[in-house]
Amino acid sequence: MRIIRGIKNYSEKFPKPVLTLGNFDGVHLGHQAIFKKVVERAKEIGGTAMAFTFEPHPLKVLAPERSPLLLNTFHGKMRLIEASGIHVAICADFTRQFAAQDPEDFAKRVLVEKIGVREIYVGYDYAFGKGREGSIESLTEMGRRFGFTVGAVDAVQVSGTVVSSSLVRDLILSGRVDETYPYLGRYYSVEGNVVHGESRGHSLGFPTANIQSANELLPAYGVYAVRALLGGHHVDGVASIGVRPTFGAGPVSIEVFLFGYEGNLYGKHLEVAFIKRLRGEQKFPDVDALIGQMHKDVDQAKEILAVTK
Repeated sequence: MRIIRGIKNYSEKFPKPVLTLGNFDGVHLGHQAIFKKVVERAKEIGGTAMAFTFEPHPLKVLAPERSPLLLNTFHGKMRLIEASGIHVAICADFTRQFAAQDPEDFAKRVLVEKIGVREIYVGYDYAFGKGREGSIESLTEMGRRFGFTVGAVDAVQVSGTVVSSSLVRDLILSGRVDETYPYLGRYYSVEGNVVHGESRGHSLGFPTANIQSANELLPAYGVYAVRALLGGHHVDGVASIGVRPTFGAGPVSIEVFLFGYEGNLYGKHLEVAFIKRLRGEQKFPDVDALIGQMHKDVDQAKEILAVTK
């Protein structure tokens, strides 16, 4: 997938652009339905499937106090959009000046004159421009005047619940990671490089990889059955997120124990998918009690992962 950072860097003319616009935080099933429509239409007309998104998230600029913890890193979001079949991702630099644009000026100057859009597909609740004044109806009217068509993709529901980024976010923050799968179509994951820690896990008989993650949103403190992507291969394991209260507490850490892995992980990149929470974070009376519980955690995780696709 071609990634273009900043509208000023958009110079190439792509054939018959079919476009969607949005933040796409989480790239959940609702977003995937929009991408699927864009890809299908681009294929039908011999066009280019494109996604127009923003960096950083608009609320980080306009109302930082209300900005949500994001579900993806930028690169993680790009990988998921690419996996949905999109050919070109345009990442606009979101500033107050960008936000102040008149919706019609944005449609004419950027969508039509710059991109040459033929068709646009957005989510059912899409709004854009200054003060979110631009609606699907107004965008459709602009399309009639400027020569592009607009389609709205219905909300995706799972068991009667509308899929949304806020729903997924709430589940993760409460540790209910297994419940996110029906809404994401995958398990929620965080990624980062393995860095040196205090090597305490090794001394306890459970050598762990200490992950330095750029993800803003982490699951609730506790111990989880996980599946890590390492060098193109999946490795089962157990992860602990928290402040290690048994050892006096400290900064938040993500530590992963991979079953049967004996190689050197320092400096390697890990993507860790959280399958199910085993328990909350606990403070143990002594190290022996902690080690005993860690053995139980590993046994329980192996049972869960053995029947998890």
